[in-house]
Amino acid sequence: MREGGLLLAVDSCGVEGSVALGRVVEAEVELLGESRIAGGALSVGLVSGIAELLAGAGVAVGDLAGIVVVSGPGTFTGIRIGVAAVKALAEAAGLPVVAVSRLALLAEKGEARCSILDAHRGQVFCGFYQAGEAAREVLMTAGEVNAMGGFAGRVAVCEAAVAQWIDELVGEPDVVQLAAPTAADALRYGVSDWRAGRFADVAALDGYYLRGADAKVAGRG
Repeated sequence: MREGGLLLAVDSCGVEGSVALGRVVEAEVELLGESRIAGGALSVGLVSGIAELLAGAGVAVGDLAGIVVVSGPGTFTGIRIGVAAVKALAEAAGLPVVAVSRLALLAEKGEARCSILDAHRGQVFCGFYQAGEAAREVLMTAGEVNAMGGFAGRVAVCEAAVAQWIDELVGEPDVVQLAAPTAADALRYGVSDWRAGRFADVAALDGYYLRGADAKVAGRG
């Protein structure tokens, strides 16, 4: 994909949503702008937030070279709002879409082989990323974690409740608590997939909810 391309990123999976705009420069992304959107205002604020971000940079949807979307896991409603908005833009403008996992994004941000997000209902979303192995992302309970001997090594989290939850389990992992990933982080993470042409099927694109007892093998995004 061409250098200098403009990429839009959308993240609506967490308590707060965000949108970001960047330009691809030498295999990296130069951030041109980012806006935060309150979680309770996503249904009315996401599309207007995208419009305002693009207008502020003097960019039209037709000027974009692609979109990066954080497709989950996270809040059910937030994921649906973000994915629906991205599908509408991509289909209308014929734009390629890169879909990334919020767990993988958090692990990358924390330079960790494991990342954990609160799934509520007494469960957590866990991502495991061992060099040379396929990524594994799964929904787990405290009992399941303890049965496997707890977490080991560096573990990335972005929620205080999750850090406390881990502290009450067996094992002594190196827990690093970070700010929640944003659309700007997604831009930087997804640019390599965009350059390599690893795109989602826009027509079939759906939220990545990860609800269920079985592990799901995931790609990089």
